[in-house]
Amino acid sequence: MSQLRIPGMVDAHVHLREPGATHKEDIYSGTVAALAGGVIGVLDMPNNTPPIVRPDRLAAKRKLFEEKAVADYGLFAGSDGTSLEDVIAMAPHAVGLKLYLDETFGDLRNYEPAHLAALFEAWPGPGRIAIHGESDSIRAAISLAERYGQRLHVCHVPDPDDLLVIDAARQRGVDVSCEVTPHHLLLSDEAILRLGSLAQMKPPLVTERKRALFWERLDLVDLIATDHAPHTLEEKAGKKPPPGVPGLETTLPLLLAAVDDGRLVLERLMELVYYGPLRIHQLRAPDDTEVTIDLDEGRYTLERGGYRTRCGWSPFEGVAALGRIARVRLRQCDVFVDGQVRAEAGSGAPLARAG
Repeated sequence: MSQLRIPGMVDAHVHLREPGATHKEDIYSGTVAALAGGVIGVLDMPNNTPPIVRPDRLAAKRKLFEEKAVADYGLFAGSDGTSLEDVIAMAPHAVGLKLYLDETFGDLRNYEPAHLAALFEAWPGPGRIAIHGESDSIRAAISLAERYGQRLHVCHVPDPDDLLVIDAARQRGVDVSCEVTPHHLLLSDEAILRLGSLAQMKPPLVTERKRALFWERLDLVDLIATDHAPHTLEEKAGKKPPPGVPGLETTLPLLLAAVDDGRLVLERLMELVYYGPLRIHQLRAPDDTEVTIDLDEGRYTLERGGYRTRCGWSPFEGVAALGRIARVRLRQCDVFVDGQVRAEAGSGAPLARAG
């Protein structure tokens, strides 16, 4: 039997939809999907209903994770522009502060310049300020991070030219990191012709030429994160389909196929999906944890359906993949074996701070 053993993946950008939209996903189904994809830890975003913008809401969400999660986790705090004091109070208990500088799913946009400047000035850490933003907003956030000495993380970089802007800021001494998504690496806007609204996401898919540039500039990227954003097929087929696609279960097989194609080496893959997320977000993975991947089947193509995520579909139908998750071992316990979940709800734990 041909097998690959790796530490697993830490997905630094997911939306498990609880509280507020558990018909799309909940903490248990989302962390089961994580284990099925070889993901041992997830960082969940704050654009819930209600949004996680107050200490009591963050505490209530953490309690839900304590009761339901089967993979490890960290939680981002958010801001709706109403209370700087609430944001500061959440800082010790959050993996970072997530700010939405441009339109996305939900109602948590931060666009008022004075309030943004106040957030960048006051955020005490230790987690980074992470942003959702288009190209102009990325430049503005870099300027604020430079002015106030903040550590900045750019989520799902929307355009490969933004990587050059981020790298130029690093050369000036700004502490700015960034991520790209599997769908921006593996799908172009040509996918819209066959997928329709299933390919609608924020930021949107780019042209084939720009997709190739993401690969060419991958050395400027700190980590790959899925932006796992599940919606039901009925919602995606509606008159106003919400943006977002699932990705927890498909990322490792897709990227292993990229290794097989020679697009990157295994060591670089592990930096992008495991060591990089831990380093950037100053976290420590649990001890005695390992993911075993069965390679005997060789390459195969992904299906549209049949996934553990509650929404049940993938935008990567027909895309080449390599490897099946055979076993996930978390803190000396086999939590996922041959397609069967062996973990009890609530067995997941907060990812520990490094240092």
